[in-house]
Amino acid sequence: MARKVIPPGTPAPSSGQYKVPGSKTEVTAIKGKPMPPTPKKGQGYVEVDPTKHKK
Repeated sequence: MARKVIPPGTPAPSSGQYKVPGSKTEVTAIKGKPMPPTPKKGQGYVEVDPTKHKK
């Protein structure tokens, strides 16, 4: 299953760590908050580590 690319400015579908494919920089996103700008036009984010909640 391919990971969904989230464009910058789009609300994050879930909280966690996201990164631009091919980049080493990760950002922390909060569910419902807009994703930050990317280094270059046409890039997006993929989730690499979802937030873990204790139950």
